[in-house]
Amino acid sequence: MKIAVIEKNHIVTQEVETLNLDDKKGAIVKVLGCGLCGSDIVKFREHISKDGTVLGHEIVAQIEEINSESPFKKGDKIVTSHHIPCGKCNYCKHGNVSMCEHFKSTNIRPGGFSEYVYLSEEHLLNVAHHMPENLTEMEASFYEPLGCCVRAVRRANLMPQSKVLVVGLGSIGILMSQALNAFGMQVTGCDLIQERIDILNNLGINAFNSGALPAKREYDSVFLTAGADKALDTALANIRNGGTILVFASTPHNSGFPNNEIYYRELTVLGSYSPSPADLKESLYLLKTEKVKVKNLSTVYKLDDIQKAFDDTINNKIIKAYIKIKD
Repeated sequence: MKIAVIEKNHIVTQEVETLNLDDKKGAIVKVLGCGLCGSDIVKFREHISKDGTVLGHEIVAQIEEINSESPFKKGDKIVTSHHIPCGKCNYCKHGNVSMCEHFKSTNIRPGGFSEYVYLSEEHLLNVAHHMPENLTEMEASFYEPLGCCVRAVRRANLMPQSKVLVVGLGSIGILMSQALNAFGMQVTGCDLIQERIDILNNLGINAFNSGALPAKREYDSVFLTAGADKALDTALANIRNGGTILVFASTPHNSGFPNNEIYYRELTVLGSYSPSPADLKESLYLLKTEKVKVKNLSTVYKLDDIQKAFDDTINNKIIKAYIKIKD
């Protein structure tokens, strides 16, 4: 089978032995396609993942071989996430599921940019779902990233009709804006790239150039979905006193918010990272009912062209890449 791995600062394809289930519980699935996540870009560009790593986790797949107590059978098309919380540890009990050690240790093997992956029984029972028939495979690949956004919205614990500013309108910013809208918030988006502003406006959500914001400190919450240090300044200029800043992006220089701004203005700053099974289930509902629309957000690349997908994403030539792996 073919996989795509990191090799000396490049993503290259190579042939390895095809997976088989043997006597294990779980399933071998044929990966139909896999979205390119911002975290994949960070792991590659910042040399976080070592050579030989197969990245990718936003998969849509078809079951090839299965030994499971789950409701799935051979031939089913599914979506799945890659991590599963234990539900019992101190982190899980406090709602910090993505900090759970079991959550961090679980994954699809070898990774989504591969023709086949192994899913454990835990995956099948907790985070896998049948792919809705009214979604294309590309649209269904937004299941996990939208789940991340659902969790972020829930963690912010906002009142209905709160005024929210989303800073950064890449694929996550566009998803986050729609998720906030679906949860009943008054949403405004901002970015420096006009194409992204136009996309959100065409979805019925107001969006502006970041430089044109009046900075009136009028927003109840600001969601940071841009990995830029200047985004912190935009957040502070627009959040009202007592408001909540939700951080959903890393920044190149690991910048932080000034302590005195947080103290004197009684700001709440919190992060959100990865979804729970319940968030994923809600994500699939939002996609299926088209409360969140993702048609035409992704650009399709073949597995052999995956380096170009990374390059085009890094250089802001596209909104999001979808790697089509199997027909």
